[in-house]
Amino acid sequence: MLLDNLSKDQLKELVKIYARNLFAMDGVWFQSIEKEQGVDAAMNHDREIWRRFTETEARRIKKFLNLPDNSGLKGMKKALQLRFPALANEKIELIREEKFLIYKIIDCRVQTARKDKDMPYHPCQSAGIIEHAYFAKVIDSRIKCETLSCYPDIKDENCACSWKFILEDD
Repeated sequence: MLLDNLSKDQLKELVKIYARNLFAMDGVWFQSIEKEQGVDAAMNHDREIWRRFTETEARRIKKFLNLPDNSGLKGMKKALQLRFPALANEKIELIREEKFLIYKIIDCRVQTARKDKDMPYHPCQSAGIIEHAYFAKVIDSRIKCETLSCYPDIKDENCACSWKFILEDD
């Protein structure tokens, strides 16, 4: 198989290509519904799709990393680095503190694509909180998520969005 003949660098680039392809597919279906039924209908579907998809993504990453059920913020940090948005977006930041972890997407592929097409920004906050909270729940049920900044509620102009993951005591 061709995959067996690829170098480590080629495989890493292929993973990034697939991550970008997932964003492209997500954008294509979203824009299709947005065009036919409006942004509210598209967002209703978006929230449900992200909930279901991120649970699957989290389970697979958790298994791949062999993370225990209560892997805490250390496990969450490892898992976030392998999520497809972290691989598709060129710049992300992870800031680890004792009781929380902040995840920032500095340059968002989705918002940049919409801007380049002269489209309004994607109102991703309502889907984003579902996406990140459900991902965290699968990695460690004690981790809760809150939005720090995300369109349309931008509070940090230095990033596209940012999320805070808090490890709650049992």
